[in-house]
Order: sequence, then structure tokens, then C-alpha cells
Amino acid sequence: MFPIEKYHFASSVGDAVQALAADEKARIIAGGTDVLVRLHGGNSDYGRLVDINGLRELKEISIDAEGTIRIGSLASFTEIMEHEIITKHVPVIAESLATIGGPQVRNAGTMGGNICNGAVSADSACAALIHEFDLVIEGTAGERIQSINGFHTGPGRTILKKGDLLKYFCIRKEFYQGFSASYYKYAMRGAMDIATIGCGAAVKMQSDTIETLKLAFTVAAPTPIRCKNAEKVMENKTLSEETLQAMTEALEEDAMPRDSWRASKDFRLHLIKTLSKNVICQAVENRGGMK
Repeated sequence: MFPIEKYHFASSVGDAVQALAADEKARIIAGGTDVLVRLHGGNSDYGRLVDINGLRELKEISIDAEGTIRIGSLASFTEIMEHEIITKHVPVIAESLATIGGPQVRNAGTMGGNICNGAVSADSACAALIHEFDLVIEGTAGERIQSINGFHTGPGRTILKKGDLLKYFCIRKEFYQGFSASYYKYAMRGAMDIATIGCGAAVKMQSDTIETLKLAFTVAAPTPIRCKNAEKVMENKTLSEETLQAMTEALEEDAMPRDSWRASKDFRLHLIKTLSKNVICQAVENRGGMK
């Protein structure tokens, strides 16, 4: 038996916000791939649930006249991966979600939950950072927009407050048009394990020159991170062993890996440097810049 003390099936976004605000211990359940595991383990911190599965508008994936892509927080990994808007415009999102669990997990789990649980290893976080997601959040004071930059505040922590509900991810046209991207997850058992290191890169090219690089990591610091020092080194540079080496040296200013039972700090730093080169080269190749 799951240790569920209280259960509320939300009838609207407003109803969900009210239920969350009224109960300090209330937790959202969407796909349940994290919450039910914790409940099965006897974690009573997840015993008071607000179920948002009836809010079908939060499953929508669309693109507007300005080219802004909107992904509902309740859309499953599989629904996102298979949607033509995603595969056409931001395929790195599908690429990263494909590394999560098996088909059963991807059919149930949501990107909203993956981002909002604050996990340093969240597989969708690199794609969110390199495409600079905006998060549309409904709270007790109304709707607000929060950038993914700064959303994570520490291991398992985000800026979300009591009563907050993430409704949509939005990706503005300027953050994906003209970019090619790639993602790689290093894990002991591939999709069936959490990332030891996750790395994503997006590049915008001008002829053979990298005009803009966006580079992100999971499990390289206390939160998922963008690597601004390494990015700056690659700006307006051609891709070469020399520029890639300079970039990996700059990564030491960005990354803060730690020792754990999964991997040592030194091994993680080795992965960070190696994966960054591979993922940047793959992003360039995806554009057709390398053969």
C-alpha cells in the first residue's frame, strides 16, 4: 500500500493552485514516475497529492505565428519525442528524452516533472538550457514567466514557491532558429540509469565559423549549468583541435563536479572535457559543417 494521506484531483489550473497553496505538504502528481517510486519506498513526504492529469490543456504542443514553441508541462516524454514540431525545430529535445528509462517510463513521465523535481541529473535540462526555455508558471498571485537560467537553485531545489504550478515551456524563435544541437548522456547502464554526466551543445555557424556556442551539463555542478567561459572561448572561432583544447581548459572555470559513489570528481572532469568536444563536433556535423 502507498502511504497516501490525502488526494485531490484538480479540475482546473486554478483549482490545482488553490489546493497546493492550501496544504504546505501537498505535492503534484503527473506522470508519477518519481512520486510513486518515493511512495513505494515509504516516503511520507509525498503522501498528500494534487493530481493534475485531468488538465488536458497542459498536454498541448504548438507553435504560434511568431515561431514560439509551447510544450505543455503534462505532455509525456513520448508525446514530445514524436511530435512533428519538436522533431522539425528542436530535435535535441527528443534526443535527450530518448535517454530516459524505457518505453513505459517515457510513456508516463513528463518533462514538467523532470525539470521541476530539481534533479541535478535531469536528462531534459541540457536541452532546456541550450534552447533557453521560458517557464510559464501559475501561482497564487497569477501567471509569471521564469527563465530556465536561474530556475534551479541547488540539488533538488528550484525557485518554485508554495502554490506554484508549471503550465508550459516556451522556446522563442531566436533560441532555436539557425542552431544545430546535440546531446550525449554518459551512464553506466545507458537509459536505464541516471546520468553520470550529461552534455548538450547548440551551435550557430557563419560559414565555417562558430558564431555562437551554447554548452550545458548535468551532474557537473550543484545544478544543471551553462558553461559561459567555455562558450566565450569558442565564439567566432573555427573548429579545430586548438580551439577545442582552449575550450576544455576554460571548462575548469565553469564545472564543479564532485566525488560520489557513482564516479570520482577527476573522472567526471575527464568526462566533461571529452564529452564537450564530442558533442560540439556532433552539433556542427548535424548542420552539415563536418563530414
